[in-house]
Amino acid sequence: MGRGRVQLKRIENKISRQVTFSKRRTGLLKKAHEISVLCDADVALIVFSTKGKLFEYSTHSSMDAILERYERYSYAEKLLTTPETETQGSWTLEASKLRAKIEVLEKNIRHYVGEDLGPLNLRELQSVEQQLETALKRIRTKKNQAMHESISKLHKKERSLQEQNSALSKKLKVNEKNKEQLNSGLLLPQPPPTQPPCLASLAMGSNCSSGQFHGRAIIRENGSIQAHSISDGMMPPWLLHHINE
Repeated sequence: MGRGRVQLKRIENKISRQVTFSKRRTGLLKKAHEISVLCDADVALIVFSTKGKLFEYSTHSSMDAILERYERYSYAEKLLTTPETETQGSWTLEASKLRAKIEVLEKNIRHYVGEDLGPLNLRELQSVEQQLETALKRIRTKKNQAMHESISKLHKKERSLQEQNSALSKKLKVNEKNKEQLNSGLLLPQPPPTQPPCLASLAMGSNCSSGQFHGRAIIRENGSIQAHSISDGMMPPWLLHHINE
């Protein structure tokens, strides 16, 4: 046997009414999600229980955006169907709605900063607390993302500086090596100058046959070696006598 049609009327049994509400609410939210995904539609669903508890569903756009879109659409429809005499009244009504919305937003801002919390009941305080926790989660997520991006930039900058430092160190080593090679080339030992035969004979204590020479003579005197410049010409007699002795 098939399932019979359920008569649509208020369920008198309180427990059965609560169970039916829970089941139908879950199915309704599921159907709203399915139609939003399958048909790419913006859906907003608001349900209040008999105890005043709120259940809502909205697509990717927020509930406020969908409600504002609904108000604009309904207001445009009213402008098309109402005469000009009623247009002024509609503008007045719209202004009053905007003022009321501003007052609500200002009151919410005061609640968020911890002001004017006295008139709120427990449910309203829990709602404010939940909204603040949600806002804190979003702020922490954004802060962590900004910190990770900053750390990543600093790591990239550190690697770049290390590469530059390594390149400069290599260049400095090459310059020092070239400088050492240049200095070693400039400090190579020079061969000693050759002495004329006469100067060598004088240094060794022997006679010079020619008696004439050019340059310097090295003479031992009192155990020390002294160098004397000798001009062109004959060797002085005292020098010959000293050498012969």
